[in-house]
Amino acid sequence: MAVAARAREDKASLGIVMILLAWFFFSLIDTSVAWLLVVGIPSLQLAFMRYVGHMAISTALMFRGGISRDMFATKHAFLVIIRSGLLISSTAFNFIALQYISLTVTASIMFSSPIIVCALAGPLLGEKVGPWRWFAIFLGFAGVLVVIRPFGETFHWAALLSLYNAFSLAFYSILTRKLSGVVAAETMQFYMGFLGTIVLLPFAIVTWRSPDTPLDWALLFGVGFFGWAGHELLTRAHGYATSNTLMPYTYSFLIYLTISSYLVFGKVPDVWTVVGAVVIVLSGLIIWKRTKETA
Repeated sequence: MAVAARAREDKASLGIVMILLAWFFFSLIDTSVAWLLVVGIPSLQLAFMRYVGHMAISTALMFRGGISRDMFATKHAFLVIIRSGLLISSTAFNFIALQYISLTVTASIMFSSPIIVCALAGPLLGEKVGPWRWFAIFLGFAGVLVVIRPFGETFHWAALLSLYNAFSLAFYSILTRKLSGVVAAETMQFYMGFLGTIVLLPFAIVTWRSPDTPLDWALLFGVGFFGWAGHELLTRAHGYATSNTLMPYTYSFLIYLTISSYLVFGKVPDVWTVVGAVVIVLSGLIIWKRTKETA
């Protein structure tokens, strides 16, 4: 029994390491994009590179054992396409928002998506949401208002794009729950990369600007690898540990971006952004705790 318990603990620890690495790679995407935006690379070109790189890697891995029609076949193609469209649009809008507002602000607003998922769990998933979780939902939205400050002088319209991003990721998460175990993860990954490449290709052609330095070229191609690596680690992490175990560690993304924002751009989040982010994280942890207790 002790050996089995130790084995479970080791697997959970490996899952935690993987989730921390996954969100580190995701933070590299936003940091790289913010850097490339500063040097003049268009946001939609960057979104295209995010998906064409992802598609190239996932397709190569998918085809290494031979090509089969079953790899692309699914009875839920419409939902798979909608799921992909939600993530593609949120990526594009996030990259546009990063032209105007800081990494920490966009990340803080994005992390309201688990709160939105909880609010929608009742009508869309048939899950019961108790009073504690409703309290956390309202607390989380209060935190978002603190970060955005819609009626203050510091408000920027790009924050609304980040808010759309949070809602898109929430619906993306709900669809992922519905499709998990029904559609192969490799199939969903391929559709996401393929559709992102096709949809964003015309915008990339029209707006294309070649980088000026080897570092900028490396980052331009790196965003696709970072995206693929992050999703690969995220998927594998859930094979070693439960969602309830991993969820608190997703907030490492905020820490990574705060550090990179300071080291790369010399920016420190203002007091209200920190306060709002803390409130959003607190509400997410309340939801996590109540979900864990009622599971």
